[in-house]
Amino acid sequence: MVQPSEAGHRAGMDAMVLAATVPEAATGVLADLGAGAGAAGLAAATRLPGLSVVLVERSAVMAEYARRSLALDSNAHLAGRARIVEADVSLHGTRRRDAGLPDCAFDYVIMNPPFNAARDRTTPDQLKAEAHAMQTDDLFERWLRTAAAILKPGGQVSVIARPQSMRDVLEALGKRFGGVEITPLCPRRGDDAIRILVTAIKGSRARLRLRDSLVMHEGAGQGVSPRMNDLNNGLGCWPRRPENRSSK
Repeated sequence: MVQPSEAGHRAGMDAMVLAATVPEAATGVLADLGAGAGAAGLAAATRLPGLSVVLVERSAVMAEYARRSLALDSNAHLAGRARIVEADVSLHGTRRRDAGLPDCAFDYVIMNPPFNAARDRTTPDQLKAEAHAMQTDDLFERWLRTAAAILKPGGQVSVIARPQSMRDVLEALGKRFGGVEITPLCPRRGDDAIRILVTAIKGSRARLRLRDSLVMHEGAGQGVSPRMNDLNNGLGCWPRRPENRSSK
């Protein structure tokens, strides 16, 4: 994948874990909202040959990196299954549809929004600031409103965020989604979570489920746990519990 070398956001573990929420044998169309250079969406499409992906990115600079990524010989297998839409995720109604995000058109939506509060992260790099820090207090409401509009009934949304954002995420899911599953991501066993991974189903009435933690590191130093290693390398997925899965 082609990413900025000295400016902007570089994708890492967050993107790979997000891609892993798309279940094995998934087919249909996935929207990667706020895709950046396309790491999460392209990882999902690479693992799942029956899945097409639309990379939705507001920044023209990052969208160009996504185009360059798709042009790589190593991504030739994605030809015809991936495209880029330059649009603001928070658009709604006619403006969203005109931008290329029609109603009820997608089977899966994944999103890694700029979830840091503006006061928490400051950087002179404007691209990185836009990718990391919220530009509005109702970011999750805006993004999940779009997810609900473009997903088919029964479609799955996946969000990665900070634990501090859990209330905002749940409020934004509201009556639009059910069957919410929350997985804490912890650096090591016994550590507090530094991320939450949330999945939900459009129109479901299933109850919320708090799952066991995903542990990132094991052993000495920064050694990656076996499960996280598999997820990072597209060798496995983090599926929903059977009774909470979509009917797809």
